[in-house]
Amino acid sequence: MSIQAQQSTAKPPAQTDTIIPPPALLQPAELVQMLHSSAKPLVLQTGSHVLYAEAHIPGSEYAGAAGTSAGIEALRERVTGLNKDRLIVIYCGCCPWGRCPNIRPAYEQLQALGFTNVRALYLPENFGTDWVDKGYPVTKGR
Repeated sequence: MSIQAQQSTAKPPAQTDTIIPPPALLQPAELVQMLHSSAKPLVLQTGSHVLYAEAHIPGSEYAGAAGTSAGIEALRERVTGLNKDRLIVIYCGCCPWGRCPNIRPAYEQLQALGFTNVRALYLPENFGTDWVDKGYPVTKGR
């Protein structure tokens, strides 16, 4: 299936997210296109380090589980000194979107820090189902 076909069949969230507005959601196929462009975003995984070590988006960085105070602190430290308009893509994928304990706290923290170009990778089921199983690129380790 082509990237365009996958993009057009991606389902939006079943219900409106009360934290992350629809324009901030990024479909996997869109991120793949961005990763192949000259203006690559900063991609931060904000979930479990175990999941990150198993498989993550090439070029992404582990930024701490944002559902914990230590993870929020690690996220804050990582973005210190960045331009507030820098494109930052966050993702977790630990569990279904509606139950993820990490993606919303990460988004809220970046917004509170004044970042204006934050996108959240929309993974309705989890990283395995919505990224790995669809054949998108992965790296293992770290």
